[in-house]
Amino acid sequence: MQRREFLQRSGATMLGLWLGMGCGSETAVAPSIPGSGLPWEALARLLQGPLLLPGAPDFSRIVAPWNLRYIDQKPAGVARCQSVADVQACLAWAQSNGVPLVARSGGHSYAGFSLTPGLMIDVSPMNQIGTVGPDGLARVGGGARNANVYAALRAPSVSLTHGRCKQVGVGGLVLGGGIGFNMRLHGLTCDGLVETEMVTADGRVLTCNAQQNSDLFWACRGAGGGNFGIHTSFTFQTFPVTQLTIYQLKWRTRLRQVLGSLNQVLATVPREMGCKVSLVASPDGSLEVQLLGQLLGTPTQLDSLLAPVYAVAAPDSSQVEVRAYWDAQEFLSEEGDPGYSHERSHFVFGQLSETALDTVVDFMLRWPGTSVSADWKFFLMGGAVADIASDATAYVHRQASMVSSVELEWSAQDSPKTIATNQAWLTEFHTAMRSLTSGTSYQNFIDADEPDFLRAYYGDNLERLVSVKAQIDPNNVFHYAQSIPVRL
Repeated sequence: MQRREFLQRSGATMLGLWLGMGCGSETAVAPSIPGSGLPWEALARLLQGPLLLPGAPDFSRIVAPWNLRYIDQKPAGVARCQSVADVQACLAWAQSNGVPLVARSGGHSYAGFSLTPGLMIDVSPMNQIGTVGPDGLARVGGGARNANVYAALRAPSVSLTHGRCKQVGVGGLVLGGGIGFNMRLHGLTCDGLVETEMVTADGRVLTCNAQQNSDLFWACRGAGGGNFGIHTSFTFQTFPVTQLTIYQLKWRTRLRQVLGSLNQVLATVPREMGCKVSLVASPDGSLEVQLLGQLLGTPTQLDSLLAPVYAVAAPDSSQVEVRAYWDAQEFLSEEGDPGYSHERSHFVFGQLSETALDTVVDFMLRWPGTSVSADWKFFLMGGAVADIASDATAYVHRQASMVSSVELEWSAQDSPKTIATNQAWLTEFHTAMRSLTSGTSYQNFIDADEPDFLRAYYGDNLERLVSVKAQIDPNNVFHYAQSIPVRL
């Protein structure tokens, strides 16, 4: 059977396939691990893009996750989709053969949830970004990464709320909300989303915006990826950019006092300022406070805003420059390499208490140590993020003043005992901070150890998300360990 005939027979809703699988079952895809008896050749003939199986050149490189904790989890096959039709073919083939599936764009799921023992539907080749028109709209392919955004939006001097890690997929970023240094002035990444195209489990291609499939569009702005379908494009409203003041300041003395001053000062800065505060521990046992960010303003204005902090302690290292916007983003970006890590987050409402800051410093001083690093950090929120109601999109954490997290990194040279000791430290640290902040967590910092993850990620928006899930994916084809269920 040829590709076109296959797609025609599968139909818009693939009704025959659904009947064969049993529409009444909650989980349509069997959890079996595919073997060599599957008709992989048939799938390959249906695809424009290549189908890679274990042993193929570049297979291991392409399927490797960014978080190497999950490097041993490999799919039975990966389809490198080049078109919407490729995605449709993969969905139909996987379901008709009882093969578990997962969609993948950037592969940066903190918990390895873009992995599967079955078919990985890789949309990363679909990374084209269209020309930005006079209306400022940018159509971004479902597989585009932050690096593609940087390259495409530089010439027209426009931007959106993008991430700092260039290899992160735009899809994962926007679907979970999307934080970045632009968010306080322009909102989350999902707040700039005006439309998305998505392929559902039954093969339909849906356009989702404020007028069409509006409930699904609501859910796509904050629910996280992998819940409702496979996104093949996103259309964003961009905004013009010119230049910024960028800054990176570091303190190695009076750390607790500096953190306390930053906690107070940043609570009142204008929304034109975006930043991240970190307390970083190095393998040699040293600690350092870092302030990194951007200001739509001048260095003089930055100095004025930070004067109370400077009065506590002068930075040991200071870099403050005025740069063209996209040159500034190159400075602020993280290239990074795949590594072993575990990050656990908590939203903060209001300022951090003195007890919370004491707890942070105490735990960081007691870090057991690995060959890499550990850090506690927060991204300043508020501003335009909080201008939108908590139920206006699926992203519920609108009134948080910051999203904070503890990140642990290690390498292959660290012993299992060292890793276990550090994981115990991380769990204790995270538990202590939750009791001092909130019981909510950022869905894009997805955490396999989060016990009440649905409430932590979605809060009061959970029931509506479950309703949308039941309507759009009643057979729970798109599921993983922390996906939105079809019923509570």
